[in-house]
Amino acid sequence: MIAPLSSLPDFDPRLVPVVGVDAHLPAVPVQAQTAEALRARFAHPPQWEPEVLLEKKFMNREPARASVLIAIVLREQPMVLLTERTAHLSTHSGQVAFPGGRADAGDATPADTALREAQEEVGLARDFVEVLGTLPIYVTGSSFIITPVVALVQPDCVLQPNPYEVADLFEVPLDFLLNPANHRRHVFDRDGVHREWFSMPYQDGGKNHYIWGATAGMLRNFYRFMQA
Repeated sequence: MIAPLSSLPDFDPRLVPVVGVDAHLPAVPVQAQTAEALRARFAHPPQWEPEVLLEKKFMNREPARASVLIAIVLREQPMVLLTERTAHLSTHSGQVAFPGGRADAGDATPADTALREAQEEVGLARDFVEVLGTLPIYVTGSSFIITPVVALVQPDCVLQPNPYEVADLFEVPLDFLLNPANHRRHVFDRDGVHREWFSMPYQDGGKNHYIWGATAGMLRNFYRFMQA
């Protein structure tokens, strides 16, 4: 079993060199990022191929179904809602993530899981959410089988983060995330461990939010879907 990166001494993803930036790829036009355009894209999806689907397994555990909510808040400039997980959580602690979590037996669909988890985690009520559709399943190295659920969120929603799970709650412009000039590629090789991933660091005032790993991988697939 390959060791998780977090178990390696002094590992910090921010310090792993950038091996490439995809500035040569076209950004998704802003006119394709409106609520109407997003509804049309999911109603009539194009033929496309996801780029990142499976991470190297590093945890010997039973696979678990999960969903995350790629919540696009319909402000004047569409924004994507993200969280920073608290440091004590057993998996992916301290990392930037979408609201979401494990499926429960009572969840009828992956969208139900994402909506329930978003309400429990950040206080996002379902009345403010319009589900557009899903992206392909993404399997993490920690054996989570994740369905990304894309949704529009009304900007007057009131959020109440669960302090046990969420250390910070913030928004990133959708236009920033759908521009591959902001997509950095990383390769890490040490002691027989080889990993590749994307990162999308975002500077918000005086704080740098480091988006990487599974969250960046799913956003990369969202870019591919929107650009197809």
